[in-house]
Amino acid sequence: QLLQQLVGERRQPRPLSPAALGGFPAPGKSEEQKMVERVMESCGFKAALACVGGLVLGGAFGIFTAGIDTNVGFDPKDPLKTPTAREVLKDMGQRGMSYAKNFAIVGAMFSCTECIIESYRGKSDWKNSVLSGCVTGGAIGFRAGLKAGTLGCAGFAAFSAVIDYYLR
Repeated sequence: QLLQQLVGERRQPRPLSPAALGGFPAPGKSEEQKMVERVMESCGFKAALACVGGLVLGGAFGIFTAGIDTNVGFDPKDPLKTPTAREVLKDMGQRGMSYAKNFAIVGAMFSCTECIIESYRGKSDWKNSVLSGCVTGGAIGFRAGLKAGTLGCAGFAAFSAVIDYYLR
């Protein structure tokens, strides 16, 4: 009789709880927590976050490259004139802003297209980033023509595949 209750036909299924699997029991999520999760998982939020991250990273990268460039601040009309600190800082700021805008646009484009592709496919795997890299690189390169768009697609897709391989 006891054997039938434990392993036989009269055995009742036990409800599965996180504590039974060795985890800690957690309370359910409130509506506010669910709303915040939905916002943070939206494509718009991801694109905006990538845009801000690209802006900061691009600005820092632009200022760094301007700092090690020996031609910053020099006037091509008068190459013997030593640039002032103000002229050097102005050039560094311009280069930093230029890099920041470019990185922000590329980051937002990549993130948004990856999120849209992931939402459409319903899967989160390496193919999403490769397809997104192709779309982003192709869109950027297409301004210079079909050949540049094709090379941009291939280049960004390959770069995305390598990065995804190392980060996953």
